Amino acid sequence: MQDKKPNFRERMRSTTSEPGVYLMKDRIGNTIYVGKAKNLKKRLSSYFLPSRKSKADLKTRTLIESIWDFEFHVVRNEEEALILESKLIKQYRPRYNVSLRDDKRFWLVKVQLKTQIPRFELTRLRKEDGAKYFGPFVHSTALKATLEWLNNAFGLRTCAQKSPGAHEYKHCHADVIRNCSAPCVGKMSLEDYRAKVMEAVDFLDGKGKRGLFASLREEMQQAAEKMDFEKAGSLRDVIQNLEKTLSPARQFARGHGLPTTVKPTEDLAELGEYLGLDRPPQVMECFDISNVSDTHIVASMVRFTGGAPDNSNYRRYRMKTVTTQDDFASMAEVVRRRYSRIVMECQKANKEFFESNQEPLVQAMRRLGDEGLSPIRLPDLVIVDGGKGQLSAAYAELVELGLAELPIVGLAKQHEEIFFPGESDGLRIDHSQGSLKLMQRIRDEAHRYANNYNELLLRKRMSESLLDDVPGMSTVRKRALLKHFGSVTEVKKATLKELQKVTGIGPKSAVQISEWFSRS
Repeated sequence: MQDKKPNFRERMRSTTSEPGVYLMKDRIGNTIYVGKAKNLKKRLSSYFLPSRKSKADLKTRTLIESIWDFEFHVVRNEEEALILESKLIKQYRPRYNVSLRDDKRFWLVKVQLKTQIPRFELTRLRKEDGAKYFGPFVHSTALKATLEWLNNAFGLRTCAQKSPGAHEYKHCHADVIRNCSAPCVGKMSLEDYRAKVMEAVDFLDGKGKRGLFASLREEMQQAAEKMDFEKAGSLRDVIQNLEKTLSPARQFARGHGLPTTVKPTEDLAELGEYLGLDRPPQVMECFDISNVSDTHIVASMVRFTGGAPDNSNYRRYRMKTVTTQDDFASMAEVVRRRYSRIVMECQKANKEFFESNQEPLVQAMRRLGDEGLSPIRLPDLVIVDGGKGQLSAAYAELVELGLAELPIVGLAKQHEEIFFPGESDGLRIDHSQGSLKLMQRIRDEAHRYANNYNELLLRKRMSESLLDDVPGMSTVRKRALLKHFGSVTEVKKATLKELQKVTGIGPKSAVQISEWFSRS
């Protein structure tokens, strides 16, 4: 924690005038605001002008007074700035940001080239499904207009059927108005149609963009000279939409591809020195507890590899043995469950090795992990979100499992102190050091992941509670309905016949459920 604000005027001298995103930090290093700017130097310096504070509203004045530090990330253009700003706001959820805090994502364009008659469609989620994706696109209106133009220009199908045929063609008007080449009924061969699709793919990849724009501008000029201003205006709109849509913007994933001043290798080496480790902690795992009420007590475990989030190895837990709000007991349970499993799976996979090996357990498992022989590699450092109490509870479990030599620390948020097992005094690392910022990032990520899980369970519980109000609804029937349909939303949509297929739901109960939801 910093005791004195830095000299912001001095910091401005090393700030770039390029576009980018900036993060404002409070006294203990928490991100309290994320913003974007065409000119980072101009925007950041405006926060520290005396006139800005005197003329600002109460919220802005409070923000300015709370700023003790900032960092910035340079990007290539405004579109990238908006994408990165959205990512960072969702990641840190700063208290002074209002917009972009929801889980809504920017649009992507998807085409599944493996299908017989491919089509372009909009989606917000990038999946590992073999499809080709373009984006993200920050201008949704321009994107939708561009996609409409693209389908018309290349004669591509827009119908939603996976394999359209003659039956679907009877009800299709796209061919009538010459928007679609109708490969579904053989008006164009599938080979020729796929060639058109690949032309559109190349276009979205930016190939031939310059020639197309030149052609459209020439056509627009000719229309204007012929006094056909309606066509000229339409072409002008097409060009503007294409320019917005095809402006290059990268997909920023958490921890990967972010333009940043963070130096993972140096930060890890520095952290290893501060904590007295025998090597930089390439693999770190951090635990956090979230207990809004006794109903949902959950925990998260996030893993960082090489100083960056390793999302595929995140884990979340619902407490099995803890029934009341007890952070110490909850931390003990989740650490016990995590590392007892790692030990068990490693010993099971290397049974002969452990029968003859005399090394300490941590040393043996670390060697197996380095050689790629452990199903789950033991981390180089364990971090618990909390002070001495949480740390003591977690360390006791490691000792019980024979992992007393596994490095573990607690990070207390109030003063950003680092505590070690059995030591009363904590370690304070200067807030400007990359090693502390790295620990803050993994702690904040664990906190976000735990809270998201708690919110998910709470929303699910609130949704399921709607069934409790249905006349004659018992716990057994409620469980059977949710097991059969998967959610309350699907129960609402079910017909009487579908409801009666559920075990324990007869004709009378089905009518009661259907009538209840039709009135609500």
